[in-house]
Amino acid sequence: MKKLYQDAHTLINESIEANLPDTAVRNALKNHRFGGPVSVLAIGKAAWTMADAAQKELGNTIKHGIVITKYKHAQGAIPGFEIIEAGHPVSDENTIKGTEKALEMAKGLSAGDELLFLISGGGSALFEKPLPGLTLADIVDVNNQLLASGADIVEINMIRKRLSSVKAGHFAQICAPAKVFTVVLSDVLGDRLDSIASGPAAPDVSTAEDALKVAQKYRLNLTGTVKKYLAEETPKSLNNVETVITGSVRTFCQSAANLARGLGYTPYVLCTEMNCEAKEAGRLMAAMARDIDREESAFRRPCAVILGGETVVHLTGTGGKGGRNQEIALAAVGGIAGLEKTIVFSVGSDGTDGPTDAAGGIVDGTTADKLKAAGINIASCLQANADYEALNAVNALILTGPTGTNVNDISVILAG
Repeated sequence: MKKLYQDAHTLINESIEANLPDTAVRNALKNHRFGGPVSVLAIGKAAWTMADAAQKELGNTIKHGIVITKYKHAQGAIPGFEIIEAGHPVSDENTIKGTEKALEMAKGLSAGDELLFLISGGGSALFEKPLPGLTLADIVDVNNQLLASGADIVEINMIRKRLSSVKAGHFAQICAPAKVFTVVLSDVLGDRLDSIASGPAAPDVSTAEDALKVAQKYRLNLTGTVKKYLAEETPKSLNNVETVITGSVRTFCQSAANLARGLGYTPYVLCTEMNCEAKEAGRLMAAMARDIDREESAFRRPCAVILGGETVVHLTGTGGKGGRNQEIALAAVGGIAGLEKTIVFSVGSDGTDGPTDAAGGIVDGTTADKLKAAGINIASCLQANADYEALNAVNALILTGPTGTNVNDISVILAG
């Protein structure tokens, strides 16, 4: 088991390393020529890393830069940049302050100017200014309802983009007639530009009818003003934007597969758009692991079965702490109990799973007994969404710290 764990952590660390945005941003900029001094705005959990790469590539070409990122995700000063840390997954007053600075910069642009817009996951919460008649509290309330409902990221962004002055293409409109060159690190399954960070520089593919259906589906409790904005259409075309996607969960999965092969495992990438409930994903992975163990599967040891995506969590408890990757791992524990030479792990590429300092969880055939010995009931913890407490008690958390990237999650069965 020691080698399995070593290999698992090699897969985790080196797959994330392979998907850091530095190289991708530099490559995107090498293929783009700016006509003169450029303004830069970076938003999201990987904003600092992306901005730092841009500064090293463009240097004095940058006349003004702003970074808006999650608390504790900035790694120091960047020459020529103002750095604002703000709330995620829920916007706060610093979000508004940072966005106001970005809007001031955008409104100062004119024909012939260019804005380099660096976007990564988390941008929806970190880049926000409510529409007239709405407050930040209104948006936070709707966001909290969506997060607790089990809605996926596309559905969540479909709603909140319509309550914002900067999302759904509005920010690009504010920048016009200046040109906007957008470099995107995708955290959205299928790489939908209108959903990544809620599409501040992308035409909106969804309609008002789509948004109202989501509100009805999850029985959201909405004010009259929110309902009014959901019924209004968003920009469907933009003529001042060029966009490049630099990385996504597909590249994350492929990196893991290549590394697994190098470690002596046959890799199988089953999917890159897993978006089911986290508990169900964990149980499914446990079932697949049992089939592999019984040699009743198409997968033969040694193998690495890889699933990429972003699952959802239904909040059924109060006071519990955890995240979707921790929930996948904990939900798999009962199903793999007693299996030898088998590990299941799930990890978020950004290093912060939910509102915790863990990136995910890693479990094996002995974890169930360890939890029982510690007096921890798996079903009760899953019901209370207390995955962190359970996994922490048996040293089964994955702790990477903030990574500087954000390309969704991978979940892996490693069978030696």
